[in-house]
Amino acid sequence: MKIIKFLTTTIVLSFVAETQAANLNVSHFMPAKHPFQAVFMENWAADLNKCTNGEMNVQFSPAGSAFGHIAKQIDQVKAGVVDVAHGLTGVPRGRLPRTSIVDLPLIFDSASSVSNTLWDMHEQGLLADEFEGLKVLALHGHNPGLIHTKGEPARTPKDLEGLRIRFPSLAVSIMLEQLGANPVGLPPTQVYENLQKGVIDGTVFPWDAIGGMKLYEVLDSHVDANLYTTSFYFVMNEGKYNSLSDNERNCVDSISGRDLVNRLGEWWNQWDAKGLNATKSAGNNIISLTDEERVLWREKAKQAVGPYLKALADQGVENPQSLYDEVKSIAAKYNK
Repeated sequence: MKIIKFLTTTIVLSFVAETQAANLNVSHFMPAKHPFQAVFMENWAADLNKCTNGEMNVQFSPAGSAFGHIAKQIDQVKAGVVDVAHGLTGVPRGRLPRTSIVDLPLIFDSASSVSNTLWDMHEQGLLADEFEGLKVLALHGHNPGLIHTKGEPARTPKDLEGLRIRFPSLAVSIMLEQLGANPVGLPPTQVYENLQKGVIDGTVFPWDAIGGMKLYEVLDSHVDANLYTTSFYFVMNEGKYNSLSDNERNCVDSISGRDLVNRLGEWWNQWDAKGLNATKSAGNNIISLTDEERVLWREKAKQAVGPYLKALADQGVENPQSLYDEVKSIAAKYNK
C-alpha cells in the first residue's frame, strides 16, 4: 500500500514539475487591462499555446503584482526570477544606453519605423552587450509622442518654461530641459494621481496612454508636437529559453522577432486612434501646430542631441556619435 502511494505521489509530483517547467511567467509594468497585456502579450501567449498544442501557458505579473515594478524588469528576467519581461529601455537609467539612443527626438515618424530600426540594430549586433544572457523576442517603440498639460496650453516652447513635466527616459528628460520645462521622473501608473494632486503640470505620452489610463480626465491641453519616441524590450531569460524543447523553442521563435515587431507597429496605430478619440470625446483642447510653430519646437528639441551623446560617452558608450548616425541611417529606410 505504501509502495502504491509512493508511486502515485511521485507520478503526480513529476507531472506538476513538468507542467510548471513548460509554463512561462511574463512580467511587465502596466495594468493588466492595458493593451500591452490585453492585446500584445495575450495574443503572443495564445499563439504560443496554439503552436505547442496547448503544452505551454503564460502567467502574467502586471503592475501591482510582486513582479510588476517598472525598475526591476530587466534584473528579474536576467536573474531568472521571471521567465519573460517587458520593460522600458530607459528604466532604470543607464542600463541599456545604446538601445535608448532611439529615444532622442526627431529621428522617427512612426512606431513601425522605430521598432524596425531597433530590430535591425539587434540583428546587426549593435546591442549585443546590453542583452547578454537574454533571448530578445522583440524591441519596439511608440508613435511620436506629444506634450500634454494641465491648465494653460503650451502652444510654444516658451509656454512650457518652468512647468513640471513627467518624462520616461534620460533622452526625453534632456529634451524637456532644452524646451524649458522641469523634468520629473515618474512611472506611467503614477501620472494620473500626480496630475490630480498638482505635483506635476503635464506629461509626455503618445495618444494610447492618454486614453488607456484616462489621463484626459486630469489634463486639459495636448500639443501635437510629435517630437520623440520611447523604446521597450520584450525578452526571455536565455537559460529558460535553452531549457525548452526543440519544438517549444521553434514556437517561441516563430511568434517573435520581425513579425511581432511589425504587429506592434500596427497595434500602436490602433491604440493611438482609440486614445485620440477618447480625448476628443472628453472635450479637451487638442492643439494642431502651424508649420512655423512646429519649427520652433523642433529647433529647441534638437538641442538635446549634443548633451545626450555626451552623457552616453560618460557612461562608457564607445563613439556615440557614430551610433547616432547609424541609427538615423537605418531609420531613413523605414520613415515615410
